Amino acid sequence: MLKTLISKFTRHLTDWRAWLAFIAGGTLTLAYAPFGFWPLVFICLYIAIQITDTPQWKRAASYGFCFGFGWFAVGISWVHVSIAEFGGLPLAISLLLMMLLCGYLALYPMLAFIFASRFTAIPWQRTIALIVGFAVTEWLRGKLLTGFPWLSFGYTLTDTPLSSIAPFIGEFGLTLLCILLPTLAYYSIRKQAYIQLGIWALFVTAITTLPLFSNPTKHSEQSINVLLVQGNIKQSLRWEPEYFWPTMSKYRDLTRTQWQDVDLVVWPEAAIPEFEDIAYPFLQGLDKAAVFNNTAVITGIPDYQFDTKRAYNTLIVLGKKQAQDTEGHYQYLHTNRYQKHQLLPIGEFVPFEKWLRPIAPLFNLEMSSFARGDQFQANLTANGLQILPAICYEIAFSELVRGNLHDNSDILFTVSNDAWFGDSHGPHQHMQIARMRAIELQLPLIRVTNNGISGVFDPITQTQSSLPQFEEGTLKQTISLISGKSWYAIYGNQPIWIMLALLSVVLFASKALPMFRQRLERNYL
Repeated sequence: MLKTLISKFTRHLTDWRAWLAFIAGGTLTLAYAPFGFWPLVFICLYIAIQITDTPQWKRAASYGFCFGFGWFAVGISWVHVSIAEFGGLPLAISLLLMMLLCGYLALYPMLAFIFASRFTAIPWQRTIALIVGFAVTEWLRGKLLTGFPWLSFGYTLTDTPLSSIAPFIGEFGLTLLCILLPTLAYYSIRKQAYIQLGIWALFVTAITTLPLFSNPTKHSEQSINVLLVQGNIKQSLRWEPEYFWPTMSKYRDLTRTQWQDVDLVVWPEAAIPEFEDIAYPFLQGLDKAAVFNNTAVITGIPDYQFDTKRAYNTLIVLGKKQAQDTEGHYQYLHTNRYQKHQLLPIGEFVPFEKWLRPIAPLFNLEMSSFARGDQFQANLTANGLQILPAICYEIAFSELVRGNLHDNSDILFTVSNDAWFGDSHGPHQHMQIARMRAIELQLPLIRVTNNGISGVFDPITQTQSSLPQFEEGTLKQTISLISGKSWYAIYGNQPIWIMLALLSVVLFASKALPMFRQRLERNYL
């Protein structure tokens, strides 16, 4: 038995296809921010589609897993920065945890390739199977165990001509397009059908230009001036009680000289580290200062409610609620707030905490016992503006963000604290995800973080202004508001799921009908 297992393991180590799949998955990271070599998404998927083109499901599973493991091992390697620096675990154990996480995430593409291996005889069947398989497994990846929809293929197209169709099909549709195009290329090249390949290339070029003539959104005549404040507080000091007041004072002082001609001031996630009821005198002063300067402030703050003994990761608005207000509206627990719904496992809540918390500091981090806010909440109202909020990790959940979109939403606003991940590619991927949400919904984006990347993004002109990372500072920017609603804002992923359901019916009917006919002929004819 042991010899058999060793033999199988050795065979996998010497299988060049498995290594090629792993390398293709790892190289895929270069297609995302900050690298931006987006054509690699098609090349890497082409390799994976070719290698897994086998009716032997075990081989497809093996190569699919290797591809997925490489994809996540390199793509989310920034997670290890937080584990190694703040987790308090030996290096060997922290690497083992990363391997387990990447192995778990690799199961999803593996399952998609296994499903497609059942349809390798006929190219069009396998093409549909790959699209449907990845649609289902990517959806599951974003749902199971609280979900982790990071690094979906569609994000690689954020800064490409293909992003022009994101307001119609969303990032989810772009992900399926990333599967479709290399599959079509693979079978066209295999059949030497180069004319067919050229036709598909012309088709893709055509669909990227159509939205230019049909996009229902445009800049309105209204614009606002916004001030982003980036404190650059060291992560190791953020939750130390003796640094609460210096942190709050820093944000106040950075803002104090920039009040003039600003419609909205934004501070990042937990910019005020003190619990809201304890920080109440500071908040009252900030509320009055904002009104005196004819503006509003949105800031992140932890809120521990002593009556319910629940803590929430919260955004609150201070200063003017409506543009015509002459007094501040802030009161403790006022309704003009947003409580984070999609919490980060380990970082914001710990499953099985009774057993895990004593094991290591990783499972007992400060502020890791938050309660969930409601899934659907009202927009924030600040100086007459309707603000669609998302806190940190939530911006990766497209349906959650869209679910809180209202007809009168003016701005997409997201806060974060990416100091956990150091000088890695994680914060760049995070900003890319936020920009994709803005393109989908056709709302101007404001993103402010503790140490970067803080910036604003216009989804129509696709221009971004941002502060340097790892520096304290402010950014004052004029933002043009947008009128109209995108197709995706209205319908979301529903049209795509209807199409996938129809494709699934065609796929299974094409597989089942010949079998039914053979059985009928054998038994009755």
